[in-house]
Formats: sequence, C-alpha cells, structure tokens
Amino acid sequence: MIEELRQNYGYLFEDELLKEIEAIGVIKELRANTKLIEIGDYIKYIPLLINGAIKIIREDDDGDELVLYYLERGDTCAMTLACCMGQTKSEIRAIGETDVKLIMIPVQKMSEWLGKYKSWQNFILQSYHNRMLEMLEAIDTIAFLRMDDRLLKYLRDKAMVTHDDQIHATHKEISEDLHTSRVVISRLLKKLENEGKIKMNRNNIKIIDL
Repeated sequence: MIEELRQNYGYLFEDELLKEIEAIGVIKELRANTKLIEIGDYIKYIPLLINGAIKIIREDDDGDELVLYYLERGDTCAMTLACCMGQTKSEIRAIGETDVKLIMIPVQKMSEWLGKYKSWQNFILQSYHNRMLEMLEAIDTIAFLRMDDRLLKYLRDKAMVTHDDQIHATHKEISEDLHTSRVVISRLLKKLENEGKIKMNRNNIKIIDL
C-alpha cells in the first residue's frame, strides 16, 4: 500500500504521515455504480481516493437527484470531512462512477492529524476550497446555462473523470443526474448530435469535441 500512497499523496504528505496512513488505513475496492456513502449515514471513515472516480450526489425532498461534483485520484470529499468534524449525518450520496480503490482513514485521526501534520492541514483546507469551487460551478451551471449546454458540460465532465470519450449511460440515468426528464434529454442529445458535438451509438455516446 505504501507505494500507491506515495504515487498519489507522496508530493503532499511527509513520510511520517504516510507511514501512519499505511499503519491504520483500510483498503477498500468498489465496482462502478456501487454506493460508498448514503444520505443519513454517520461517517466513520475519511476516504482517500487511489484510483477511479466517485460521483457526489444531493437529493431533494421528493427523491430527485443532482450531481454536485466528482472525486478523482488524490481527492477526498469535503462533505464527508464536514460530517466528521460536526459528527452529523451525511447529506450526500457517493457512488462509484468507475471501479474505485480507496484508503479509508478512521475519523478519530481527523482532528489529531490537523494539529500534528501541517501537510494534512493544508490538504484538508485545499480539499474544502476545491469542492467549494466545484459546488459554485454546479450552482452557476443550473442558474445560467441552458439545458443543452448543461448536458454537453455534463458529458464532457463525465468523459474527463473516466478518461473515456465514450459515455456509457442511459438517457434515464443522465436525466436523473441533471434533474430533468428522459424525454428532454433524448431530444437534446439528438440536437447535439445534429450539431456534430456528439455521436450516439447503440450502447454509448461518443464526445466529438472535448
């Protein structure tokens, strides 16, 4: 595990912290579309992402979902950290966008390392900052972009985090992520295809212009 740690976090953390993570961290592997965190869960571990991508979702009172942001290799989730610090229930759902590999750190280490390691403090603050910018971007997207522009951005973001220009998702799944109807998504996908921005195949959607 130490080699994977060094590859992903060696430039961030000092050797002493890397050794502590190796000693107490638990490796967890999940298949794509597997749920890591559910809304209402108490958070017992802080996830450090080694490989893959995770989708962070918010749900409204009617059960409709909205994608807030994605986590990639070397990331952790600010919403998870906030729940750890406040000892509150999770307000987000985390699902594997791809197959993922994580190191799970017991929450008890959160405050201990904040005082013990400057690199951990910097990492946590930077993670809060990055996730906040991504949530602001999500708000701006909803507030200021037309649905066809939102859809194209969603497809490009998905391609970026999966490192694959072919999107394997149904129209229904896309509509749920964007909090709209399947009929709207189908119509707009056809519009984007006619504009030469995507190509719809039988089992995937290929992004023409990333």
